[in-house]
Amino acid sequence: MFKQFVTLARGRMNDSSTALLDANAMALLRQQMRDAAQGVARSRKSVAVVMAYAEREKAALTRVEAQIADLEKRALDALAKDREDLAGEAAQTIARLEVERDTTKKAITTYDTQIVRLKACLVESEGCLREMKQGQHLAEAKDKAQRLSGKMPSGTINDLKDAEYTLKRLQERQEHAEATAEALVELTVGDNADELAKRMAGDGCGTPLRSDSTAVLERLKKQAAK
Repeated sequence: MFKQFVTLARGRMNDSSTALLDANAMALLRQQMRDAAQGVARSRKSVAVVMAYAEREKAALTRVEAQIADLEKRALDALAKDREDLAGEAAQTIARLEVERDTTKKAITTYDTQIVRLKACLVESEGCLREMKQGQHLAEAKDKAQRLSGKMPSGTINDLKDAEYTLKRLQERQEHAEATAEALVELTVGDNADELAKRMAGDGCGTPLRSDSTAVLERLKKQAAK
């Protein structure tokens, strides 16, 4: 039983840690990206430093080789003038310079090898950093969109549907009102025409609109005659 409680406690701690990381994922990602960018910047600076050292060694090699060539020429002139003592001193210096020259060449070779390796690592790191920045930008865009979506009130869709229904009812009432107005106009025109026809018939213009007793009697006589 105790072991189960311990396991449960560990599980809850792990869930809490995971939930905490998930809740702060964007902040964690931004800090990790800053750390990565700083690391790439340090790598770039390291390459620049090694390249500067290599250039310094190359300049030193050029200087030493020039000194060796100059002393060799002078030593030959000394031997030509039977100044073996000066030629001997030149030889000792040349020997020391040759050791320095060989050491400098080895240093330059080491630097060049390191530069190639560091540049390759730097190119890979910069490419990875660019891809990570693109991924970060996309993740931040999605996070903002989700946050904005989450802030929309839950009843917004229902409110929009209610407004749509109200607008539809209003439009129907307006259309009905317009149709009623048109019908009233037609009825008014029809009533005016009927009234005019009655007045004209009453004045003896055209066929009478209403039957009188004389007309009825005449019609009955005709039926009896048949």
